Amino acid sequence: MQVAETVADSFPTRARWPALICIVAGLGFVFDVYEIVVQPILLRPVLLDLGGLDPGTPAFNRWAGWLLFFPPATGGLFGLLGGYLTDRYGRQRVLVFSIVLYGAAAVAAGFATTLPELLAWRCVALIGVCVEFVAAIAWIAELFPERKRREAALGYTQAMSALGGFLVAAAYYAAVTYGESFPAIRGEHDAWRYTYMFGALPAIPVMLARPFLPESPVWRAKKEAGTLRRPSVGALFAPALRRTTLVTALLAACTVALTTGGIQHVVRLVPSLPQVADLPAREQEQMVSLIQLLLDFGQLAGRLAFALLAVTLIRRTTLLRGSQWLALVAYPLVLLVPGTSSFEGLMLGAFVLSALVSAQLSFWGNYLPRAYPTHLRGTGESFAANVGGRILGTSAALATTQLANAMPGATPTLKLAAAAALVTGAVCAIGLVASRDLPEPEREGLDE
Repeated sequence: MQVAETVADSFPTRARWPALICIVAGLGFVFDVYEIVVQPILLRPVLLDLGGLDPGTPAFNRWAGWLLFFPPATGGLFGLLGGYLTDRYGRQRVLVFSIVLYGAAAVAAGFATTLPELLAWRCVALIGVCVEFVAAIAWIAELFPERKRREAALGYTQAMSALGGFLVAAAYYAAVTYGESFPAIRGEHDAWRYTYMFGALPAIPVMLARPFLPESPVWRAKKEAGTLRRPSVGALFAPALRRTTLVTALLAACTVALTTGGIQHVVRLVPSLPQVADLPAREQEQMVSLIQLLLDFGQLAGRLAFALLAVTLIRRTTLLRGSQWLALVAYPLVLLVPGTSSFEGLMLGAFVLSALVSAQLSFWGNYLPRAYPTHLRGTGESFAANVGGRILGTSAALATTQLANAMPGATPTLKLAAAAALVTGAVCAIGLVASRDLPEPEREGLDE
């Protein structure tokens, strides 16, 4: 290890730190999204293979809700602890550990033989995802004291996360189309098993790069000087930070709810569309992959649009409210009209919905580091992203899947579309009201 550190120290600091850290963090973002997006697209084949459940039945919807809610909610609980550990022990160490953790869990999920076993490994994978996001955001933000460079670094590394969705679509399409030629897993060639296991890939380059990854210079300087105060969740509710903590948690929940209550169910609508329903099973799953691809293009467009606007606009909250107004109209409209009648219309609608929510997700990655001082940066980000987003926000998955059992409609697809439209419309309205109280950080630099 000493040899590796000596070699790392031989590289010029300015050239080594930003590029290497942004690459590793960006790779983490890519597979963070992979682990989140992979579940909705694999939901149907997993519940058919491991549970023998019929789509649209109460048992199917119950397990769908559990698989979409409990992993990110569990990740949120442990992610809050990860935020504390990030502030206590450093950004680099926690980030590397979290990526290795969800890589190992991805492999284990591919070998699952029962739904409870799969659920357990998915919970472990999302713990790694939730911890990694907080550590990476704090790490990148502290590299760049200048506002424009910091906004660009955060914006464009988060834009890399869109590649995670593309990888899901590509991996699943390849597994469905060519899975018979892959090595058997548990004696079978199930496409969903290969797709889960592909999520383990980032652990390999991260472990190779680990000896050359320096710690955050801001965090390390304070640690070595003995001026780094011990992080505390209670400090987030001190008078100076209470409003920021509560409003960001609520708004992060609304943003994530658009994903878990709406976006994740778009692919579930595809097999019942008139242009798809009569196709063979393999072709239906290929059409699902195509819609997922459009969701991925939308995510990339939303991330890039935000990255470009964030470096030119001083008030980032204006971007948030603009996307909220558009989402209030677009989500119910797309889910209720093309989501129940037109494959071609749903392709365009999926792109738009994904772009709008991705812009909001990028907003939080840029906003949260500026809202908290160094010793609370990871803890504050973690509270908003995990308690707000992963726990409160992902409860929208349960709301949509359970409301689908009670909504009016002649078919399970119509009921699901109506439930998703109701949930997303409600969270958009709540977000618009709450965003009026979101404070704009007064300083352009990071609060020390």
